[in-house]
Amino acid sequence: MFDGILSGELGPDQIGRPEVPLKFTLRPGEKVIVNGAVIGRGEEPGSFYLFNKANFLRGREVMKDGAADTIEKKLYLIIQLIYLFPENAPENLVKFEAILADTMRQRAEDLEALTEVARLVHSGDYYRALKATAKLF
Repeated sequence: MFDGILSGELGPDQIGRPEVPLKFTLRPGEKVIVNGAVIGRGEEPGSFYLFNKANFLRGREVMKDGAADTIEKKLYLIIQLIYLFPENAPENLVKFEAILADTMRQRAEDLEALTEVARLVHSGDYYRALKATAKLF
């Protein structure tokens, strides 16, 4: 099965699905996290394809603990943790709800955007939730 995926052929679970693999390019020295694993690019730029569902963030999208210095960034960080480490999602979803409540109290003017973030998280669309949260800072 992996030979077909690596060669660009569709796997048995993808037959009849019109999905196109996700292509992304990394610049020299750039990193990406795919399903919790950090992958780095060497000296030359390169293109990569994801042929199946994977949780990924480019290095420039990753929030480090020390950078979460505002309530909006703390919200982003906890969504990032839920997205990249699904094995810890139950405990991080509890933290998400607490941070979301604090954010809604502090940023009442952004209630509509925060409600959308909550909807995205509750539906499991964590990548879009991250993008929506990033617009708040």
